[in-house]
Amino acid sequence: MGRIVVTNHLTLDGVMQAPASADEDTRGGFERGGWAPPYNDEVMGAVMAEGMAKEGSLLLGRRTYEHFASFWPKQTDGNPFTEVLNRTQKYVASTTLEEPLPWENSTLLGGDVPEAVATLKQELDHDLGILGSGELIRSLMPHGLIDEFLLTIHPLVLGQGRRLFGDDGAYAALRLADTKPTTTGVIIARYVLDRSHPGGPR
Repeated sequence: MGRIVVTNHLTLDGVMQAPASADEDTRGGFERGGWAPPYNDEVMGAVMAEGMAKEGSLLLGRRTYEHFASFWPKQTDGNPFTEVLNRTQKYVASTTLEEPLPWENSTLLGGDVPEAVATLKQELDHDLGILGSGELIRSLMPHGLIDEFLLTIHPLVLGQGRRLFGDDGAYAALRLADTKPTTTGVIIARYVLDRSHPGGPR
């Protein structure tokens, strides 16, 4: 059975919206996009590259998929992530998109998303990585479908923006499995779901 591993950039107040660029996601009038790149360093690059090098597939929500599909296939400057993302199998959770999807190696997961993802986990023998896709993450958490979070926690408080964990979200007990500081003050923390914790999903 496969595992679902979330990798996301966060601020100290839990915001995950538009880390890469100002125009990445302006929902809700968000004007503080592009907050993550100034904190990149060799430590961050090495951790992200290690994750990309692992065998596995991607599981993406519609918005993240469309953003990635409009950007990564066009990067022909030798960026190592482009080739990896192009050849990686991508599963897209959406009730509005239709086949065929525009990006190579993309498969649509329609219908009941948690049910479809649970079936996919049972069928696969490798990890499913989630990038971005906040709404997808929040829909899977009540079902205990997410096994691990790799979070880059930035020393920054934005005071606005969409957060990874909302006020009305699911309960989850996590165990810290690894942590690594960068030279720019980011803490890279890996948490795994503690299924033995009282009150949490099994």
